[in-house]
Amino acid sequence: MALVVTLLGGESTGKTSLARALCEQLAARGVASAMVAEHLRHWCEQHRRAPHLHEQAALAREQARLTDEAASRLAEGVVIADTSPLVIAAYSELYFQDRSLWSEALAWQCRVDLTLLMGLDLPWVADGFFRDSPAVRDAVDTVIRRELQTAGLAFQTIHGRGTARTEQALRAIGRRLGQDLTTTEQTLTTGRRAWSCDQCSDPDCEHRLFSKLLAPNTHGDTRP
Repeated sequence: MALVVTLLGGESTGKTSLARALCEQLAARGVASAMVAEHLRHWCEQHRRAPHLHEQAALAREQARLTDEAASRLAEGVVIADTSPLVIAAYSELYFQDRSLWSEALAWQCRVDLTLLMGLDLPWVADGFFRDSPAVRDAVDTVIRRELQTAGLAFQTIHGRGTARTEQALRAIGRRLGQDLTTTEQTLTTGRRAWSCDQCSDPDCEHRLFSKLLAPNTHGDTRP
């Protein structure tokens, strides 16, 4: 079966650019892949407006359906989903104070093979239509992290720009596939490993850190 990878994050966090780069790099390595576009973005462009409260649930379910459909079509390889229902649930909470989408969104996310959360180290860029503000981007990141940690779902935060960000994501995907997909390795080029949390490629590192902050008396490994 195909490995399903979801890219999470608010506006202007590089999800689409990374999804395209990953599909390109996977193809160059002989790994079949399929990209699932962000349905919410497509819907907003088509309707020339943001969705209303009563439209949010259908958008989240359609994003899940499109991703599941892509995975069913791809016998083996990698499905890269440019967002997931969790992002729509985050917007629903922030804009409408509605938390009703979280349960279904988290249940779907539990079935995902790899969750990559985009770091906030890229500059925020307005698009003149859909993007709101850097503050909204930060708020989306906060609520997504909160829900992932509370639900005990492991994720990896991807930082860097350009090829550095792509390499981090490829490393994470390669670990799940059991093969090396990267083209560069800092240890090999410098002769030593520089410790830096924002360059960490351990998919559970931030998960363990934030879990301890949220539940300091809780013990146990949530590694999938």
